[in-house]
Amino acid sequence: MTLFERPILAIETSCDETSAAVVVGRRVLSNAVASQIALHGKWGGVVPEAAARAHVEALLPTIQAGLGDAGVKLEDVAAIAVTNRPGLVGALSVGVTAAKAIAFSLEVPLIGVHHLEGHLLSVLALPDELPMPHACLIVSGGHTELVSVRGLGDYEIVGETRDDAAGEAFDKGARLLGLGYPGGFAIQEAAKAGDPKRYSLPKGLVGDTIDFSFSGLKTAVLRLVEREGDRLNVADAAASLQETIVSVLTERAMRAVRRLDSRALTLVGGVAANLALRSRLAAACEKEGVGFLTPPLSLCTDNAAMIGLAASYRLARGERNGTDLESLPTAELP
Repeated sequence: MTLFERPILAIETSCDETSAAVVVGRRVLSNAVASQIALHGKWGGVVPEAAARAHVEALLPTIQAGLGDAGVKLEDVAAIAVTNRPGLVGALSVGVTAAKAIAFSLEVPLIGVHHLEGHLLSVLALPDELPMPHACLIVSGGHTELVSVRGLGDYEIVGETRDDAAGEAFDKGARLLGLGYPGGFAIQEAAKAGDPKRYSLPKGLVGDTIDFSFSGLKTAVLRLVEREGDRLNVADAAASLQETIVSVLTERAMRAVRRLDSRALTLVGGVAANLALRSRLAAACEKEGVGFLTPPLSLCTDNAAMIGLAASYRLARGERNGTDLESLPTAELP
């Protein structure tokens, strides 16, 4: 595995986290993150215009923090990496504009990175060998996909949600149960005191599929809340919701591992921070006799370190972007 072994300054502003990191090869020297959770919590979800304004305010001090934490001076940076797709276009533009300006002023290479490839390769931060081929489960607020990873830059989506992402089901469920934002962590905490078998909730698609569907689950939680009223046990409902989502994700992921004859499964994305999911998949992979890799919690939610890791191999291949690099709200995996 050939990587770019000089300091990369990476920037991430695709949604509601402002982040800057310094990466050298597979080594993450720093990963500064300015969260917007408190800002968007007032509305129960991300407001694009507010997110973009918050990125403008936070980006410079976050870059300074990333460089300072790494002990690297700006003039020692050898390349700039930035998330340029997909995401909220206003938010993306903040990071892309800054990255272009820094790369131009330093006269160093600029590389745009696909946000999901960043998640896919966040496991490069681990000391473990990354087996090829392997299956990857990307699960977040906006994405739920199973990807066949044949090599760096060689990906194929083999399973995906047909409607809502798993993270959206967590967020909507948390709102309905009055647990706040972000929903994934709120559900996880409430579920600790609950009975996961108390309420029966639908798992979506049936049959031998590796696709997902969570819209029916969201509706079922709404009906549960309406039906039970004051009798509803919130902890039991949270535990039942978490158990349903974890069960579906594990079942489909292991089915993909067998179908692809994969040597390992990687779990990435914001929902990969869910401890029940991490534990369930680790046990399932051990039983199946395949490897299991998932990044530390700090690299599950959106962050710039994963963008630097993805950029590292692309820069080593000689890939570069010019000052015409665009911010794209939608884009397929490269």
